Amino acid sequence: MAPPAWALALAALCLVALAPPAAGFYLPGVAPNDFEKKDPLQVKVNKLTSIKTQLPYSYYSLPFCKPDTIVDSAENLGEVLRGDRIENSPYTFEMREPQMCQIVCKITVGEKEAKLLKEKIEDEYRVNMILDNLPLVVPIQRVDQEGAYFYQHGFHVGAKGKYSGSKDEKYFIHNHLSFTVKYHRDEQRDVSRIVAFEVKPYSVKHEYEGQWNDKKTRLTTCDPHAQRVITSSDSPQEVEVDKDIIFTYDVDFKESDIKWASRWDSYLLMTDDQIHWFSIVNSLMIVLFLSGMVAMIMLRTLYRDISKYNQLETQEEAQEETGWKLVHGDVFRPPSNSDWLCVYVGTGVQFFGMLLVTMVFAVLGFLSPSNRGGLMTAMLLLWVFMGLLAGYSSSRLYKLFKGSEWKNIALRTAFTFPGSVFAIFFFLNALIWGQKSSGAVPFTTMFALVLLWFGISVPLVFVGSFLGFKKPTIEDPVKTNKIPRQIPEQAWYMNPIFSILIGGILPFGAVFIELFFILTSIWLHQFYYIFGFLFLVFLILIVTCAEISIVLCYFQLCSEDYLWWWRSYLTSGSSALYLFLYATFYFFTKLEITKFVSAVLYFGYMLIASYAFFALTGTIGFYACFLFTRLIYSSVKIE
Repeated sequence: MAPPAWALALAALCLVALAPPAAGFYLPGVAPNDFEKKDPLQVKVNKLTSIKTQLPYSYYSLPFCKPDTIVDSAENLGEVLRGDRIENSPYTFEMREPQMCQIVCKITVGEKEAKLLKEKIEDEYRVNMILDNLPLVVPIQRVDQEGAYFYQHGFHVGAKGKYSGSKDEKYFIHNHLSFTVKYHRDEQRDVSRIVAFEVKPYSVKHEYEGQWNDKKTRLTTCDPHAQRVITSSDSPQEVEVDKDIIFTYDVDFKESDIKWASRWDSYLLMTDDQIHWFSIVNSLMIVLFLSGMVAMIMLRTLYRDISKYNQLETQEEAQEETGWKLVHGDVFRPPSNSDWLCVYVGTGVQFFGMLLVTMVFAVLGFLSPSNRGGLMTAMLLLWVFMGLLAGYSSSRLYKLFKGSEWKNIALRTAFTFPGSVFAIFFFLNALIWGQKSSGAVPFTTMFALVLLWFGISVPLVFVGSFLGFKKPTIEDPVKTNKIPRQIPEQAWYMNPIFSILIGGILPFGAVFIELFFILTSIWLHQFYYIFGFLFLVFLILIVTCAEISIVLCYFQLCSEDYLWWWRSYLTSGSSALYLFLYATFYFFTKLEITKFVSAVLYFGYMLIASYAFFALTGTIGFYACFLFTRLIYSSVKIE
């Protein structure tokens, strides 16, 4: 039973997470902007994205209209790593001033530009824009619900189609944008706050009267004077070499009841929250099943075993001992490759600390979706500072294993995981560079990452290792024999490989439904902001990893096999193998990636994620068994 303090803390956390934000309280960097009538509104452009290639490109890599000078917006570390490239645009509005058929510019398409546009239309690239920190969305009517919409990030560059009576497929560009800006008005102060930014894209072959006179040209296809509005793409603009494309836009302003504080709600609205609850219930059933097994072992079996062992008096009875007490002289014998176990446990602790703090901050609402890249920046910085815990936990364990070279362990902890991840990341980044994508991390950012690693993380790992090694050695509850005991032949189901693979199924089963939504968010560019569900699943994952490791560790000790150290780590850690297999299944069933480079990127990033998941779940399982073995062997009398 959890202590009352835990219950109170959890209840307080839930209340804070569910309570509406206090009036007048805004997080830094996300305070509202008030606009008066006719105030200028500057639309910014972001990267071009595609779910078919996963390679982002800069907006101005395509022949779109440009402002007089292109100005890059300052970006945080997370935004750069995501491939965001935020720049100004020639689209300028005035608050609450509707505009109709405004000409942006006319572009003559050359051979190179036509090829680029056709490639991007073929790969289904979308244009992303931002107004007042809100992303541009295309509202799409839901089939299953009347009057309900879901929102697509950005609009497609164009579309493929055929003229009636023709078999040839042509490429058409979306050159007319019909914007809708929704605002919430404060009647008392007569100021407005933007609460939605939507668009409907059209492909229109514009025609005009007389000579071309830039923005003063009078179009015949749409005319603000004659109230001629574009409502369809009946005569579309084809992408052809040496042909002109005229870019135009409308903007309409609509008053909305949505308040500024709730403007992200429609973006983040999860229509399938029943599935999330199903996921939680499914995971809780697994937890209840495992908790029942652990309770049975702890209460019935162990209680009976310990009572029986403590009543053994004669030498003859002692010789007839069976089960886990028989291996008491070997159970705390240091394992082979104990140095590497210390390193991986330290890495897992670093991950656990990072995820726990990130989740708590996200649940409390500190990682606002309006702060693009904030989540990734927070996770990176937390990872760096959690190096202190990594060094501390690895050296404490190393000292338990009678190690003396704490600097060696600190060095390995600081470089093993980050080094291998950096090598994969560097290789993937080189591939992205080769594709001339904006997703390639610039040299300066790469240098900043290396600086964070060598300048902060590595020293903190060494400080943590020093502090951990200065602590007194953890005492074992029983003495270890000088001569190792022979392990009897094991049943087939106690084979290490078999039991390790079986152990990973339940932790993976507890998270795989939520994993589907996370993968969809990352690779299909959908909003994911249900950290409440994710935090519950994370807690369930911790309990599941701990309980499956304890159950299998107990069965192993009962079979007189005392080599539990590595087995406890690998039992729950093997769930990472199932995660990677599921990612492979997701790739072939849900994604439409066709390019080789994009496939390499997907599997490279999923390999990093699986590696991290292995360190996290393995460490949870290890510490659960570590505490379990100390508990049971300190409860029996050993002569």
